Amino acid sequence: MGPKNKQITGNIWQVGGSGLTAPDDAAAYLIAFRGAAALVDAGCGNAIDMLLANIESTGTPLEQVGLLLLTHCHYDHSGGAAEIRRRLGCRTAAHALDAEWIESGDDQITAAGWYGQPMSPCPVDIRLAGGERLTLGDGCVEVIAIPGHSPGSVAYRVDSAGKDVLFAQDVHGPLHPDLRSNRTDYQASLRRLLNLRADILCEGHYGVFTGKEAVAAFVRSFLAS
Repeated sequence: MGPKNKQITGNIWQVGGSGLTAPDDAAAYLIAFRGAAALVDAGCGNAIDMLLANIESTGTPLEQVGLLLLTHCHYDHSGGAAEIRRRLGCRTAAHALDAEWIESGDDQITAAGWYGQPMSPCPVDIRLAGGERLTLGDGCVEVIAIPGHSPGSVAYRVDSAGKDVLFAQDVHGPLHPDLRSNRTDYQASLRRLLNLRADILCEGHYGVFTGKEAVAAFVRSFLAS
């Protein structure tokens, strides 16, 4: 299979996930502003060469990818982080509450054990708390804390040609004690996401939702009645 990508807006593409890289990979997205780019999540790490080729297929030079933005610590999103960081020389960013498990390679809390694979420890260069605005070329990325699925789950928000694009990877959950999930926090985070009224939602496993109504309907479907 040759390199491929799915373009979402003029400067955003899906470059990883089932059908693009390895079957167990959660979606990985590329955000490219003038002169700089960021990768949102890294998959399990079993198809790094393919992921990098897919990035290049967007016309983005690998040397411009200076940030790896991790949405949370789970293996299908962060298992490939250490290798991506090594190959690209980029900085990794994750919420401080999930960073310790990424750095230690905790197989239980990252759910690596669910996949029968070890979690490769990865340094976290930028510890987030939520509320930051990270400069990316001539654009910026807003960080929004959405705890619940994991203590340090975050969403990333960018403006792409006037469209409000939200990267909130595991909106659907699941919630599990091994993952340190918290149902009360999760429901509050869903309401926070609804209030953002995003135009486009890039999710980790359910694909891309376009239009405020479609985004809201998806998020609302997981709210407790």
